[in-house]
Amino acid sequence: MDRVAVLAGLGAGLPSTPVTNSEIAVRLGIEPDWIETRTGIRRRYVVAPGESTGDLAVSAGRRALASAGTDTVDAVVLATSTPDRLCPATAPRVADILGLGTVAAFDVAAVCSGFIYALATGSGLIAMGAADTVLVIGADTFSTIVDPADRATSAIFGDGAGAAVLRAGAAGERGAVLALDLGSDGSRGDLIEVRGGGSRQRSTGLPAKEEDQFLVMQGQAVFAQAVQRMSASAAQAAARCGWSLDDVDWFVLHQANARIITAVARQLRLPQERFLSNIDRVGNTAAASIPLALADGVLTGRLRPGQRVVLTSFGGGLTWGSFALSWPRLTVGAPQSGAGPAGTSVDHPGSIE
Repeated sequence: MDRVAVLAGLGAGLPSTPVTNSEIAVRLGIEPDWIETRTGIRRRYVVAPGESTGDLAVSAGRRALASAGTDTVDAVVLATSTPDRLCPATAPRVADILGLGTVAAFDVAAVCSGFIYALATGSGLIAMGAADTVLVIGADTFSTIVDPADRATSAIFGDGAGAAVLRAGAAGERGAVLALDLGSDGSRGDLIEVRGGGSRQRSTGLPAKEEDQFLVMQGQAVFAQAVQRMSASAAQAAARCGWSLDDVDWFVLHQANARIITAVARQLRLPQERFLSNIDRVGNTAAASIPLALADGVLTGRLRPGQRVVLTSFGGGLTWGSFALSWPRLTVGAPQSGAGPAGTSVDHPGSIE
């Protein structure tokens, strides 16, 4: 089809509260260096009491709309595994606060692959002519679902939101979505899960166990799956564009763990310098990690118009996916922090940190 989705705007939102490794180390009874050595993370941001995923989504969405130079869209697709409420979806409220009117708005749940799945959904709406412009947001507040005493998760996850505006365009334009790869493996869904709170647990008529309210993750198995799935998916997306891996200027992976990014680079036999990363400053922000990394890449001048870029994610489900595009000319503001239900905000200066 001649009609494709084109990336037209990008925005980021972070909470106002930074949390250093030293603060977490005191709580867990470990050395701060233990965290950075194993994850590559030095700092992450967490929401304040009463601040929600939707608040961060509003902040990122507002910045993305400004970046695209528009205040109207035809649909809002919000990727999150930590919605403001179990029911209804968070996206309609985000659209309302942003003043977007009665547009289609809905959530997509694919855990850390959510932003790629949401991009696929928005691109499909545009390709079939159901929308001319779509606001796609990845937002999560995993600090609300991790056990503060769990070393495997509490040291890794941070909160944040990133957003992109897609518009209808032609395949030859810079910013055009050129290829997509998606996959899942439900037989390994137990590797990353929150056991309580859903219909399976509630239908028992018994209250959820305290430990079942938190995210649990089988770290070693997740590591192996993440490396395998993201490596294969990134290669597939590049191949569908007719690119070799050497043709790609930047690979932007889900910022799960610095060691995973290193392992994927090794698996693809590519220098790690071609893998964009900001995990050291924001941690693993789940569905927000790829758009936050992209915004950081623009702010720091690493992402430049005309470059070939492959985005690759992996998350619970298990789910994975990749996007390939030529990078457009974009103006991106410094990340904006949500604060309260009205979506009011303050700015962080400079790169996303």
